[in-house]
Amino acid sequence: CVDWRWPCVLFNPSTRTSVWERPAELKKRTDVDKMVQTPPVQPEGKGQDASNKDGEPPSKKTKTEEEVEESAAEGTEAQNGAAEAKTEEPAVLRGQGKESAMEAELRAAKERAAIPLDVRMQRFRDMLVEKEVSAFSTWEKELHKIVFDSRYLLLTSKERKQVFEKYVKERAEEERREKRNKMRERKDLFQQLLESAGLNSKSTFSDFAQKYGKDERFKNIEKMRERESMFNDYIQELRKLEREERLNQREKMKKDFLELLKEQKHLDKHSRWNDVKKSMAEDVRYRAVDSSSQREEWFKEYVSKLTTTHGHQDGEDEGSREREKQERIEASLREREKEVQRTLSTHLRERDKEREQHKHDEAVQHFNALLTDLVRNPDASWREAKRTLRKDHRWDLVESLEREEREKLFTEHLEQLQRKKKDKYRDLLDETAGITLSSTWKEVKKLIRDDPRYAKFSSSERKCEKEFKEYLKDKMAAAKSDFRELLKETKTITYKSKKQIEESEQHLLDIQKVLEKDKRYLVLSCIPDERRKLLMAYVEDLDRRGPPPPPTASEPTRRSNK
Repeated sequence: CVDWRWPCVLFNPSTRTSVWERPAELKKRTDVDKMVQTPPVQPEGKGQDASNKDGEPPSKKTKTEEEVEESAAEGTEAQNGAAEAKTEEPAVLRGQGKESAMEAELRAAKERAAIPLDVRMQRFRDMLVEKEVSAFSTWEKELHKIVFDSRYLLLTSKERKQVFEKYVKERAEEERREKRNKMRERKDLFQQLLESAGLNSKSTFSDFAQKYGKDERFKNIEKMRERESMFNDYIQELRKLEREERLNQREKMKKDFLELLKEQKHLDKHSRWNDVKKSMAEDVRYRAVDSSSQREEWFKEYVSKLTTTHGHQDGEDEGSREREKQERIEASLREREKEVQRTLSTHLRERDKEREQHKHDEAVQHFNALLTDLVRNPDASWREAKRTLRKDHRWDLVESLEREEREKLFTEHLEQLQRKKKDKYRDLLDETAGITLSSTWKEVKKLIRDDPRYAKFSSSERKCEKEFKEYLKDKMAAAKSDFRELLKETKTITYKSKKQIEESEQHLLDIQKVLEKDKRYLVLSCIPDERRKLLMAYVEDLDRRGPPPPPTASEPTRRSNK
């Protein structure tokens, strides 16, 4: 019999199987051709009952039928998903959409049967690349980009998710690798800029930035701190090279000076520097040593190794001197080799240290990015947050950090979130008209409770009230500080003011009239007694200090020092 629920599907009631292709025994039969070409006419709304009379009940469907219906349902849902936000379509159009989805799924089912799985997976992955699916998004957010592509139906739902997850992981690693390569290239260009800038050990970063700030190689490094760090490393390397060059020059200077001493045949261990230096004063090798004390020190070092007068040495002394010379050469070579090894070891340690520091900085940056994306509640606990963070593929990049450091960074992130909430809450209080230094929480709550920033700060009214009191306390301290600045700026108040106030209250009233013109005086109107105390304390302080010294009081002292 023909299963009219699906076009071109033949059903065998005896074996309870459905097939797409006509079996060999049914080919070239006119009765079967006629049955396929003339479907029965059924009343609307009874199609479902009719289809179930001769066939299997829904619960007895074969695996092939279930897969086709499931995939067709997914295709229908995907095609209709883009139009869910619009006005609901008529029932006829929805029916047509379902029929077209069924047909598309049937074609896709045939393709899935004919094409190997690895080829279908590769085509699906190529589609993800072509549609520029983000590696840092989710399946639900990226679905609208790919759902209308014919390659979408090449895989089942489970296979799609598997290919998508693998694609996201690989693509994210590629993007990170590209970013690292690009950053390395930018650093190399910046290093070339440093080398071509003609810098020396006394160059400063501010001068360098002012001169090359518009150079593309300079601007490619986004963070000023990183530019300065690379500049400082380069200058440090220059200083090392200059130091090594000075040491080499000193070694050469000493060698030349010792050669000059060897040419003086009359020297022995009893020779005195004051008697010898005059005979060498005109030699270039002598003048090359700037310090006279250094010349004398090298002279004494040289003559201490001499045994007797050069004019009376015999063959044995000559051989002894040769052996000593050879021993000194070997000792010098050994010492030089040790120095080279120490220098090389130091350089290697520094390079390893820099590499480890770079890896550590990268891990910290990844972890901070992870916290920014996934932890947005300042009341979250480390244990709960860690479960969420571990599910993200970026967790592998931060496992090199110590547990204590991760907790410390997490705590700093929470403090930053709390500061942001606190700042927004204080902005709300600043923007609310009617709040004064004497306002109560009961009054202020009525003014701000409808603002969303109030609810976002905390669900606890006690916490909101506590922060409000801290806000008033800070405002009061700032207002008093501003008032003291106002008193210092008021020229009417002098060291004579206390005596004038004691003689006449009118002087105090005159001072208050001047102060009333300034907002810093008026803002303390809610605490007039405290304001008066601050004013009188300032007046008494001026009286205690007495008249200020004249501007030229320090001139005689300066002249005497000259």
